[in-house]
This record gives sequence, C-alpha cells and structure tokens, in this order.
Amino acid sequence: MTAFLEEMAAGSRERVRLAKRACSEAALESQARSVRAPSRLQLDASGFDLIAELKLRSPAAGPLSTHGDNVEQRVAAYARAGAAAVSVLTEPSRFDGALAHLKSAARALEPLAVPAMRKDFLVDPYQVLEARAAGAGGVLVILRLLPREGITALLDCARAQGLFVLLEAFDADDIAFMHELIAAHRGSNQLLAGVNCRDLATLEVVPERLIELAPHLPMTVPRVAESGVISVADAGRVAAAGYTVALVGSALMQGRDPGALAGALLAAGRAARGAH
Repeated sequence: MTAFLEEMAAGSRERVRLAKRACSEAALESQARSVRAPSRLQLDASGFDLIAELKLRSPAAGPLSTHGDNVEQRVAAYARAGAAAVSVLTEPSRFDGALAHLKSAARALEPLAVPAMRKDFLVDPYQVLEARAAGAGGVLVILRLLPREGITALLDCARAQGLFVLLEAFDADDIAFMHELIAAHRGSNQLLAGVNCRDLATLEVVPERLIELAPHLPMTVPRVAESGVISVADAGRVAAAGYTVALVGSALMQGRDPGALAGALLAAGRAARGAH
C-alpha cells in the first residue's frame, strides 16, 4: 500500500473510533433502518452513464471550485443533466468532505430519484451504516485498502443495507481480485467495476491506464472509468474502450456550468457507444 493510502486508511480508522464512541453500531443501525429507502441506481439503455461527483478539494490540485458551492444546488444540477448517481466525498483531511455533505446531497436528490454514493476510504462496516443513515444509495470500496475479509465485510453490510457498490481497482492485480468478488457475490449486490487511473505514488492522473486496463474488466457488470475524464473527447474515448459509466469530479467542480458539461459528456459517451 502506498503512503497516501496508508495515511487515508489510518485517518479513516481514527474517524471510526471516534464515531463509535459517540454512537454505538447498534444505535447507528437503528438510525439506518429509520431512513427512507434510497433511490435505486438506474442505468440508461444507451449503454453509457455518468456518476457526477461533489469534491471540494483534490490532494493533487487543491481547492476545486471558486464558484460559491451550494451542495444541494450542485447535485440537483447534476441529476437534472442526466447523471445516474452523484458521488460525494466525505473524507475531511485531504478532500474537505463531510458526512453532512452526503446527507444534504441525498436530501436534494431524493425527489429527482437519483442515488447519492459515499466516496471515502472505507475500512469498517460502520461506515457503510453511516452512509445508509445519511441517505446514500451506494458506497465506493477500494479493493487494495483492506485484506479480503475486510472487503467481504463491507460488501456484506452493503448488501444488507440495499446499497450498490462501486469496486475500485488501480491495476491488473486489483482487477483479478475484483473478478473473484463479483463471482462470489453474483446476484447479491448491485456491483460496478471501476478503474481509477490516478497514480497513487505521485497522485497524478494517467489516462492511458483506463484504456490499458479496460479489456481486463468483468463484462457482466457496469464498467466505470474513474479519473481522467475531463472533456467530451475523453468521454467518447472511454466509452469506445468499453466503459459504460464515467465518474467525473474535477472537471465538473471547476466548470462554471456543471449541468451543461455533464450533459455534453453523456452525449459524447452515448454517441461513441452507439458507434460501436
């Protein structure tokens, strides 16, 4: 594991420790049961969709928006532009995230029937319960962050809570593990197979990795290109390579009209899929 992931995992474990002192797992599970069921992730028949991201800061690029962000207005703009889901960063130390952002996003997205997804460095099923209690419909799970039993515990909790899971891979070894997990959990979770093309040592984006790794991804679940999609040309490129979803954060956060950009990315990706 790289120094960055070790730092994120350690911070995540400390957040869990403090959260459990404030609210027991049993009490949190009770809260999660009392929250209205989230919207289901619905993917378009065209074969290409967008997960738009709320990310206030990037460890590599710093603050991502100077446009006076209102969480609810921004995620609603994403949904109205056609995003199938909205990813919400909740990691506080390097991404300026918070569970409160997830809760606000889920509240704004509910009448639009679009689920929110918690994106964080999850290390404990308690954090899956936090996501559900905040109104999320899905969570991201980083495959190399935990040993197999830890990943399985997260997936089991997500299944019990009715959440979809985006499995995040960085290389071919991660993808091999992903194949095993999808085979083992077939039919029990709504799983998505993602490739993050960020170099974890330098934190730089390496878009070529999306194309290199695409042929190795499972074909039985939606395939998600994470990072590296900043333009309509990029959306067309990853769609042509076989990805059925693009997760886009930085470009949408930095743009002055995120709704228009989201719509343009969708149109480009769907045109490319249609051509294939």
